[in-house]
Amino acid sequence: MADRGRNSRDGYRLLAPALVVMGLALAAPLLLMAITSLKSQSGLTFAQGWTLAQYGEVLGRASYRTLFLRSLLISGAVTLVTVALAYPMAYFVAFHARRKFLWLVALTIPFWTSYLLRVFAWKIILGFNGVINSGLMKLHLIDQPLSFLLYNPFAVVVTLAHAWAAFAILPIYVSLEKIDRSLLEAASDLGDSAFRRFLRITLPLSAPGVIGAAILIFVPTTGDFVTPELVGGTKGTMIANLIEVQFNAVGNWPLGAALSLVSMAMVAVLAGLFVTAARTALKAAR
Repeated sequence: MADRGRNSRDGYRLLAPALVVMGLALAAPLLLMAITSLKSQSGLTFAQGWTLAQYGEVLGRASYRTLFLRSLLISGAVTLVTVALAYPMAYFVAFHARRKFLWLVALTIPFWTSYLLRVFAWKIILGFNGVINSGLMKLHLIDQPLSFLLYNPFAVVVTLAHAWAAFAILPIYVSLEKIDRSLLEAASDLGDSAFRRFLRITLPLSAPGVIGAAILIFVPTTGDFVTPELVGGTKGTMIANLIEVQFNAVGNWPLGAALSLVSMAMVAVLAGLFVTAARTALKAAR
């Protein structure tokens, strides 16, 4: 018992620095934001007392609900596209690549440059006079530039999918790498085809990596405001853009805080429902 208590104390000592950082960098700002959301504002100063009026406005205004829905749909599309593109790459590196370390390093090359520069690069590629339109016109495949490539949800999805691709590839790769190859050999000896082995063994065992990748992409992309600002236009505006306007342009901090907390709550609920549904599906499959 004494050893167990001493080990417990040692564990808490090891966790203490991380807990302090989490408390100062995460919990304290969230608490301040929650307090701010309950204040009312007169001009540029906070009024006395507490109110839930900001939450009533957030939940009651149709334009805000539309923006919330658009943000969730765009983030969901980004998640689906990114995971669908990342899985084959992770599968190749895990099962077929010879120099896996070099492939993993190559996957991180986009992160050697600024995120903002990558967004601007896609803006140039998708632009009215960009690489795609110029190339298609030189090949005489189109008579005039395509206008649907930029300043819409499509541009936001493409740009975010590229920006977050490595975050999807790496967790899926780790799950695939941990799969016992003897299971695949046994299934092959029993007559399963390659496709059947993938459906019965590889895909279920790599599901935790897929779920982790999906959460890792969906949660932060919902709060992205740089990409929608630069390539989304009015049709690709997301909830984070409205929050940024409330804090910096309008100066309505209580409304901006309420929008932030409601957005975080919605994302947390959806992520929890997704994880629960995925776990239930995995248990049923087994």
